[in-house]
Amino acid sequence: MDDQYIAPATPAGRFYDPFEDDGPAPEFAPEPDYDDAADASHASAGRHDDAHDHGHDHDHRDRESVADVRSRRPRETRQAEIFKVFAPCPQGLEEALTAEMQALGYEDAQAGRAGCSFTADWSGVQRANLYSRLATRILVQVAHAEISHEDDILDLARDTPWERWFGAEQTLRVDTSAIKSPVQSLQYCNLRAKDGICDRLRELEGERPSIDTVRPDARVHLFLTGHTATLYLDTSGESLFKRGWRLDKGEAPLRENLAAGMLALAGWDPAAPLLDPFCGSGTILIEAAWIALGVPPGISRPFGFERLRDHDAYRWRDLKDDARSRILPQLDAPLVGYDLDPQAVEFARNNAERAWLTADSIRFEVGDARQIEAPADHGWIVTNPPYGERMLTEPDADLWRDWATCLKRNFAGWQLHVITSDMTLPNQMRLKPKRRVPLHNGALDCRLFGFELVAAGYRDA
Repeated sequence: MDDQYIAPATPAGRFYDPFEDDGPAPEFAPEPDYDDAADASHASAGRHDDAHDHGHDHDHRDRESVADVRSRRPRETRQAEIFKVFAPCPQGLEEALTAEMQALGYEDAQAGRAGCSFTADWSGVQRANLYSRLATRILVQVAHAEISHEDDILDLARDTPWERWFGAEQTLRVDTSAIKSPVQSLQYCNLRAKDGICDRLRELEGERPSIDTVRPDARVHLFLTGHTATLYLDTSGESLFKRGWRLDKGEAPLRENLAAGMLALAGWDPAAPLLDPFCGSGTILIEAAWIALGVPPGISRPFGFERLRDHDAYRWRDLKDDARSRILPQLDAPLVGYDLDPQAVEFARNNAERAWLTADSIRFEVGDARQIEAPADHGWIVTNPPYGERMLTEPDADLWRDWATCLKRNFAGWQLHVITSDMTLPNQMRLKPKRRVPLHNGALDCRLFGFELVAAGYRDA
């Protein structure tokens, strides 16, 4: 993310968005009560002319004539175009993402492989980008067909009306992925799709778009499965987990949408205390703060659809202004993070500041997970402790046993959720998990283990 999307915290409030200061959107006049948009436009034009040229009486007669015309014309229902949409997500979050999309109003959302599908109009596509905490991208399906040869991809891409969304003046990137597809070379398929897009635009507009693999104006995804090919327009641009506030990452950073997914799977109540004893750069707690405050994850980052043709910047600003108006002023419960590494704590504080959270929103402290006290009599612990390569720097082989002893003594009544690639962790902690959810943290096959810490049920390790 560029520096222009970053602003410091302000004492005036707990959340500050620099885009609030980029000027008000033009006011939209209340729309007339007409079912047919064309007639509404006609009536509006008549009122404008009459008010300036002919006075009130003529304005009244003109309204009557418009009404007479409308009575003689059949009413036409003009509906927004509906698109098929696919939202990919980290493996293991499919059901949680589907529940999130349904809660956002996409009632037909259905879980699929590494994502979910739903339908939406263009405004709904924008809302999904703005509000989804778990999706990685929002992809709009623009073409789908059976193929028998790689060159069929060229024809499919050439027959798709890309000029609706971008043209030769914009830069382009094409990506290809496949599942159980018999094609010999994904690179060749990617080339066929790119050539089909460029050939069509050159035929229509006299020039091919330039290719930019780093920061393109338009992104297209080709997905191959079996003997079918699907072309998607990527409306997100940068991956949605890039909220814009995390510049200091530390070791083994957790992606923001996976952190939000862990909170969803843990069933964390945003009104309840939350603790992360291995907070690292603060991702879980910052995501939690935005959830509790109702800050949309995409409120202050750019999106790919903003660079497409016919983007309505005013309508988009209205959508963001509505989202800002719903942000709560402060948190109801404490969010606390500890880490042994002072630099990690400094990174976490810097990231929280870039997320426009004031210092009293989240308490980050240098501390040992084996010696911490509970900030309340009940709450959630959601954490990403060191595992895999990170454990090579851990000198204490008794870490898990000592941490478990601390939890049993000080955190009775709390719920514990831990993501790890170490499947022996519950045994090492001498705790029995109530849930284990398969998740992928990057390339690592992990589990999110869920425990209930009940004083009567445990003895000191």
